[in-house]
Amino acid sequence: MSAARATAEATEEKRATVSIEPASDGVVELRLGGTWALGGTRPDAASIASELLGHGARRVVLDASAVESWDSALLAWLRAMEHASTAQGVEVDRARLPEGVGRLLDLAATSLKPPRDGEPPPPLLARIGAAALSSGGAVVGVLGFIGRLVLALGRLLTLRAQMRGPDLARLIQDAGAKAVPITTLVSVIVGVILAFVGSVQLRLFGADLYVADLVAVAMVREMGAMVVGIIMAGRTGAAYAAQLATMNVTEETDALRTFGISTMEFLILPRVVALFLMMPLLCLYSIVLGIFGGAFVGVGLLGISRQLYVSETLQAVALTDLYGGVLHGAVYGLLIGVIGCRRGLSSGRDAGAVGAATTSAVVSSLVAIVVADGVLAVVFDVLKL
Repeated sequence: MSAARATAEATEEKRATVSIEPASDGVVELRLGGTWALGGTRPDAASIASELLGHGARRVVLDASAVESWDSALLAWLRAMEHASTAQGVEVDRARLPEGVGRLLDLAATSLKPPRDGEPPPPLLARIGAAALSSGGAVVGVLGFIGRLVLALGRLLTLRAQMRGPDLARLIQDAGAKAVPITTLVSVIVGVILAFVGSVQLRLFGADLYVADLVAVAMVREMGAMVVGIIMAGRTGAAYAAQLATMNVTEETDALRTFGISTMEFLILPRVVALFLMMPLLCLYSIVLGIFGGAFVGVGLLGISRQLYVSETLQAVALTDLYGGVLHGAVYGLLIGVIGCRRGLSSGRDAGAVGAATTSAVVSSLVAIVVADGVLAVVFDVLKL
């Protein structure tokens, strides 16, 4: 057999076929057959779409039941065929395509939207309405997520949750012990900064001693929890969002649902519980280190005696202040865990969705921390705490 004949037979084996058969008034069947491979030959989609107009087609039914084998070449051709048909006002019916082909086309449609050539933007009122509907849907989604989390927590308290103990222990270590080094560094520096800034003004009145009061009250009431919240939002909240978004992309969450495992109980609940438990402890740790940083400035640089600094610190801080600071930390931990997991689990299915979910989780967590801090400040003021 000659080389030319062998090549011709190989090309014939890889040939893709398309036949147009009118079915009824305005409906045309487009039957695909043969082998649809990247190395083979394929009909021109634009030419086929033009032929459909010659048959008076208003709707075309794609039938791939005779296709022997296919790869991405079939997807590319079908996508081009849909664009060409839609541009000519012909409706495309995918009912007879393999299920996998339809799902891949839907995925391509969401990630690769064709540009709008000269299409005017919708009216202002329509854009406002669409934004309102989108916001309302987002609020309903968040409330539903919180409701499912509360139900999962109830199942955990009754020892019926689909959550593994080793997973919770590992997440507690990640959110607790592994966050100690960065918390140590930032907390000490914040205490030093507070002492330096306070001493500049207090020195004008000869009140250097009250640097101890300033640092202690600021760290216990606000800065200890705020420092840890910001650190954990950028460290742990972002990690939760990235992990869950990646599991969405690799379809691991779909696999869990297929096996009847609740993603809320198996993935979300241990992360939220771990962060909620560790945040108050990290907050206490940050408070102590911040006060230590302030003492380094007050005792080492301002010349305040160690005993006097400690005594002034204990007098400035009440036990209710400490309770309030720890409560801040617990609330921040709950917010960071819920937001990070929510953003990750609701992410898209492409690689860019992982980065978008991570960024959104960090930004949303920081905004939530600031808002929660303001709300708690008002509540504590009303309660005279």
